[in-house]
Amino acid sequence: MKAIVIGGGVVGSAVAFRLTEAGAKVTLIEANRIGGGTSGMSYAWVNSNHKPPRNYHDLNVAGMKAHASLKQEFDETPWYHPSGGIEWAGTEEDRTALKTKAEQVKAWGYTNEFISRKELAELEPDLDLDRFDELTISYCREEAWIDPVVYANAMVKRAVKGGARLLIGLKVVDMLVRNGAVKGVKTSDGAVHEADVVVNCAGRWADTVGEDTQLRVPLAPTIGFLVFTPPVATSVAHPIRNSNVQFRPDGAGRLMMRAGDLDKQVTLDTTPSPTLAPALEAMRRVAELIPSLKGVAPEAARITARPIPEDGLSAVGPVPRVANYFLVVSHSGVTLSPHLARAAADEIVHGKIHPELNDFRPSRFFN
Repeated sequence: MKAIVIGGGVVGSAVAFRLTEAGAKVTLIEANRIGGGTSGMSYAWVNSNHKPPRNYHDLNVAGMKAHASLKQEFDETPWYHPSGGIEWAGTEEDRTALKTKAEQVKAWGYTNEFISRKELAELEPDLDLDRFDELTISYCREEAWIDPVVYANAMVKRAVKGGARLLIGLKVVDMLVRNGAVKGVKTSDGAVHEADVVVNCAGRWADTVGEDTQLRVPLAPTIGFLVFTPPVATSVAHPIRNSNVQFRPDGAGRLMMRAGDLDKQVTLDTTPSPTLAPALEAMRRVAELIPSLKGVAPEAARITARPIPEDGLSAVGPVPRVANYFLVVSHSGVTLSPHLARAAADEIVHGKIHPELNDFRPSRFFN
């Protein structure tokens, strides 16, 4: 089987690896660079913390388990940081919301426990929590974060080692459709690439692939704004969040920071800069919690669009109206990618259907 995978982010790279492993002759086409799109500008938190409905929660748990199991396949997994995740609430309203959320996911079998202020101080000694009279603290031991570009590169390297071909700097401009079936793609250099199956993993650009708009799944991307500190002397080891801000380590002594309300203060047309008001505000909020960061200016900022299908859920499977065209696009792509990649390879190469994906088929958009 000849397969073309469009997009070299965390999803496309993993799909290329699993298809190659399954025996397909794979060509991976990436318009920019490996991990150069949304993947490289992702908070990259591996979790299923409050991701209803239940079937979507379970799918994310499968992704978490798939990430952990990669240690059995790779000599090293330097991209994977199984730190656990921390959330706390310091107001009555936030405490009620956190308890409700924690009870729901725990009822679904999610590893989640409440810890004491003392235990939090042991996990994260740099935090200054004295200004909170009362805290509710949730700790999810099985959560993690990854370096998405390192992960994507490892998947691509393993695919290429298995015989895959990598084409960088080429955009897919059209699909080749004959007799109701996709037979390959045409790239921006005018070349035609034949294939038995095409897998669209183009993320936020998935709804722009090809000229036929009847083959597109509608997306509703949201804006993400990430802020980075310079290397700082702090021992932060977990993804940490409250209702005001969330942050995590990002390697080399840096922290990555974000907040939902700050996302809304930028657009894709905004030039990202560490001097932007929302970047300075993110830094201020984190410095309130870590006194050693007071006076530190942010070093960098990034703006991205999250690839979210119109109804907010994953879209994985065959695209109706044509044969041999498969789609893998989702929010939570970092968490889901290793599981969705194996499932896609099973279905495409071996015809083994994964029933956990039945509620997430692209066909729901074509009724």
